[in-house]
Amino acid sequence: MTSRVRRATAPIATSTVLLALVLTGPPAVAAEQADRPGGAAKPLTQLDTPLVVGHRGASGYRPEHTLAAYRLAVDMGADVIEPDLVPTKDGVLVARHENEISGTTDVADRPEFADRRTTKVVDGRPVTGWFTEDFTLAELRTLRAVERLPEVRPANTEYDGRYGIPTLAQVLRLAERLGVAVAPETKHPTYFDSIGLSLEEPLVAELEEAGLTKRRSPVLVQSFETANLRELDTMTKVPLVQLVSGSGAPYDAVAAGEPTTYADLVTPAGLAEVATYADWLSPEKNVVLPRDPATGATGEPSDVVDDAHAAGLRVVVYTLRAENQFMATNFRRGTDPDAFGDMGAETVAFLEAGVDALFTDHPDIAVDARDAWVADRD
Repeated sequence: MTSRVRRATAPIATSTVLLALVLTGPPAVAAEQADRPGGAAKPLTQLDTPLVVGHRGASGYRPEHTLAAYRLAVDMGADVIEPDLVPTKDGVLVARHENEISGTTDVADRPEFADRRTTKVVDGRPVTGWFTEDFTLAELRTLRAVERLPEVRPANTEYDGRYGIPTLAQVLRLAERLGVAVAPETKHPTYFDSIGLSLEEPLVAELEEAGLTKRRSPVLVQSFETANLRELDTMTKVPLVQLVSGSGAPYDAVAAGEPTTYADLVTPAGLAEVATYADWLSPEKNVVLPRDPATGATGEPSDVVDDAHAAGLRVVVYTLRAENQFMATNFRRGTDPDAFGDMGAETVAFLEAGVDALFTDHPDIAVDARDAWVADRD
């Protein structure tokens, strides 16, 4: 099989100057202002310091996957913003973490859509609610975004109802204006193929429309599945990212009756295979820094980062969140699960483990920790 390693690059050197982003105004205020030109984003093949990726935007501070969340992430210094992608009934890609949208929009409160509530089997599991593929784009645009974790992030509910659901095209235009890269993730590609709403063709068309067609383009396309990444490898030259969960298996493999698990993908042989179609590996953070089953604290790094680098892959770990409940015990502060722990220390731990980038809901904390870590190494 032809190797894609020629398109990957060596691990990011961390002893050089940080990628500069021009920020204006206090983040909480600036995010609500009009877009500002940010200059061209650097090619992700040339960045020489670890990247901070705004996971669904600055989703620790605003309802996720809204233009406001993406703007705030950039104002906080994020190098990349991440839109998860699902299709509408009329085939338009929009930014939602799931195609079931009752947890992130006001659809359940909209009587005109009450009859759209249904149960579907998505990736082998029954899900009940309202689904993007049952709404046209025009209908989705009448909905308003709400905070997904209101009990954990009650301050974010202040912004409920303020923002709509952006399309991929809107996110790409925003990223270009603000001078940052974008990391779209294809959600449930096997499921959407099964209902005639393939993600790959409209995604590549949108990237081409935005001029994102080259290996050096400031874009990373992600998937938890493998087959659609292999397909995308034949359709586009942009860098591809294989996401890896801490358990389970890619659903395309499950659907095909294949035995491949995520654990198989992070063996040396598995990583060599991933490198034939992808440029980056994105493991769940416990895959990189495993937790002690007895204490819940992180120990020594696994071999995954080193093995991925040896295979020619860069590594972006997911997801750093500031609240205690999302952290290993050695990074927590106090006993309140919703209080902030020491995400700065957690960020440094992953940088010391050799990752090239981090997904985070709280870009400001990760950027500050990353900058200090880089400065200490200069």
